[in-house]
Amino acid sequence: MHGSVTAGWLLVALCATAGGYCLLRLRAGGAARHGPVGGEALMGFGMAAMAVPATVVTPPRWVWLGYAVVFGGAALRALVVDRGSTHQVHHLLGMLAMVYMAGSMATVTGGPGAAHTAAGTPLVTAALLIYYAGYVLWAGARLLPLPALSGPASGPARGAVPGAVAGAVAGPGSGPGPGGPGAVGWADRTELVPACRLSMGIAMLTMLLTL
Repeated sequence: MHGSVTAGWLLVALCATAGGYCLLRLRAGGAARHGPVGGEALMGFGMAAMAVPATVVTPPRWVWLGYAVVFGGAALRALVVDRGSTHQVHHLLGMLAMVYMAGSMATVTGGPGAAHTAAGTPLVTAALLIYYAGYVLWAGARLLPLPALSGPASGPARGAVPGAVAGAVAGPGSGPGPGGPGAVGWADRTELVPACRLSMGIAMLTMLLTL
C-alpha cells in the first residue's frame, strides 16, 4: 500500500485482527448462522497482506494477479452460494473491491515511478469511496448506545443486544461453559460482528484513498 508507513501497519493489525476473529467464529461452528464468515476471514487476511507498506515490500505483478483470481473466485462463490444471506450484497461488493484494487496495483507495479503513480479508474474509485463512506457512517451509527426509556414497561433500549441484557440480569457464571450453565463464548457474541465489519469497512475506505 502506498501511503504512511504507520497507517499501513495499523491497517495490517486491524485487518489481521478482524480476520482472526472471523476464524474463531468458524471454529465455533456457527458458520451457517453467521453467513459468509469464511469469505470475511479471507478478506480480512487479504486486506492485511495488501496493506503492508510498499516501502517494506513491493510484491511483483503476478502476486496482484493472484489476488484478483482468488477474490474473483470468492466473489463468484458469494454470488452463487451465499445467495440467501442478508449480508450478501455488501460481501460481494467487498470482494469485487478487492479484485479492483489488486488489478489496479498490477497495472502500476514495476513501472518507472510506480510508487508515486495513482492506480485505478477515478470514477470507480470515487463510487467505492462514496459507498464505503456511507457504510462506515451507517454501521458506526448502529453501534452507538441509545438511552434507555424510563418506566417499568419500557424494556431494553432499542438496539440493545439481547445477550448483553441477559448477562446483566443473570450475572456472571450463570450459564454453561467456563462461566456457568448458559454462558456464551466471546467468539459467538453477535454484538462483535457489526464491530468487526465496521473495522473492515474503515480499512477498505482507507485503502481506497491510497489508489
